Amino acid sequence: MIRRRDFLGLASVVTIGLMMTSCDAASTEKVDTSKSRTGAMDSFGVGDTFKATVPLTFTFLFSDHPTYPYKKDWLLFTKMASDNNVTLDATVVPGSDYEQKRSLLISSGNAPEIIAKTYPGSESAFVSAGAVLPVSDYVDLMPHFQEKVKKWKLEPEIEILTQEDGKYYVLPGLHEKLWPEYSVCFRKDVLKKEGLAEPTTWEEFRDVLRSLKKAYPDTVPFSDRFKGENVLNIAGNAFGTVAGWGLVDGLLFDQDKKEFGFAAGSKQFKDLVTYFNSLVSEGLMDPESFTQTDDSAIQKFVSGKSFAISANSQNVITYRTSMEQSLGKGNFEIGKITVPGGPAGDIIGGSRLENGIMLNSSVKDKDSFVALIQYIDWLFYSDAGKEFSKWGVEGTTFTKEGGKRKLAADINFQGLNPSGTKDLRVEYGFSGGNFSYGGATELLHSTFDSEELAFQKAMESKTPRPVAPPIPFSSIDREQATLVLTPLKDHVKQNILKFITGQRSLSEFDAYVKELESKGQSKYVELANKAYKAYADKK
Repeated sequence: MIRRRDFLGLASVVTIGLMMTSCDAASTEKVDTSKSRTGAMDSFGVGDTFKATVPLTFTFLFSDHPTYPYKKDWLLFTKMASDNNVTLDATVVPGSDYEQKRSLLISSGNAPEIIAKTYPGSESAFVSAGAVLPVSDYVDLMPHFQEKVKKWKLEPEIEILTQEDGKYYVLPGLHEKLWPEYSVCFRKDVLKKEGLAEPTTWEEFRDVLRSLKKAYPDTVPFSDRFKGENVLNIAGNAFGTVAGWGLVDGLLFDQDKKEFGFAAGSKQFKDLVTYFNSLVSEGLMDPESFTQTDDSAIQKFVSGKSFAISANSQNVITYRTSMEQSLGKGNFEIGKITVPGGPAGDIIGGSRLENGIMLNSSVKDKDSFVALIQYIDWLFYSDAGKEFSKWGVEGTTFTKEGGKRKLAADINFQGLNPSGTKDLRVEYGFSGGNFSYGGATELLHSTFDSEELAFQKAMESKTPRPVAPPIPFSSIDREQATLVLTPLKDHVKQNILKFITGQRSLSEFDAYVKELESKGQSKYVELANKAYKAYADKK
């Protein structure tokens, strides 16, 4: 499963990065946009709806989803053509092959003009070859983007995107607030039966599992999915480190020392693996949590063989549907708990930046370049554009009553209107991953049920981890860092599993740290701090 706010690490772009650094870099000089205004609006500001003055067609790389496969005649596209005077000529790629295909298209020079579904971090591989546009040069043409960044105080997050040349090359989705989505889902009816309160710390979490194990000795209370990546991520934040989905590039910024360190060799990391080792060794957590398929973990939970499993809001709905069939509606209660706090406090990680788009560098040579930028600004960053891509067309797919949006009687979306026979994504193309990401919290919450809204409200008390500064590697240093990070991360992932499941004694943690050193930990950290300090000195 894709985690929306987990940025790609260096290792994820190693192959294409090495391939492209040998290319001749294209000029990144800012072009004179006064001569590229075909179809552009003379006046375009915050609140304006973009409509090209002449019909325009832009090419678009589209990540296809098997649940709601691409249709050329979706209302999403026909409405763009009529209201924005824009037609999107899509190159459709299956989502399962998207990243690889995107890299091949860009490296061959055949990428469409608009490259969707790009997570911040993955653009770095294409910068040195000049294959993608330095979009920061043209945000002066994007009033809605600039307004959101300023209004939501997103400048520190945007700064993270900066490359060595001081520019950034991806237009990310922007969230007004941090969106904590994942936690642990419990059988709350079982907790109530045993007189157990929902845990608020990881210590309490272990105590609850111990009580459940005592009451149900034939079970393993916690059998997790996602190979343990989610629970290690959310617990890692509370232990003052990074792990699981949060490992990414392995670096953690020390706000006091003003330097980066490698998290997986720290005392906090040892404390984390020691904690999870205790869960496994006491029979509270299934050791298969780190190797089993999601389906296997889900089956254990819905059949009553376990009482806790990782989940987001949609996972909870899926679990509930299965359990209604097996246990009967009203015979159980499940739901996410508020993410527990830990030794470092009630800390949560994540970013307010979402997957977004890159632009082929060739777009700067188009006569309609300004119109393209204006259109992107409206669709991805204006309130009207965000509502359009998420909810569709007012009066057709939804109505508004007292400021609240409501799906049309015959349309359903993720259980919001169960009686609807048409799916908002399948039949109309709205709320798909190529266009609908980021936005105001009100818009995000507009598709949540009361249960998820209560979870989000409870999570507001948590403290977000401070935003780390950027690490704008040079192309040469990025290549070196990538080559070191790949074996480092592999070693971390292998050994976190061994330590937690007891295959390797915790007494060998110091030896493990020395192994990290032998694999280049210090060199990697040195490269990161070199890049960070060079950038900081320029400010």
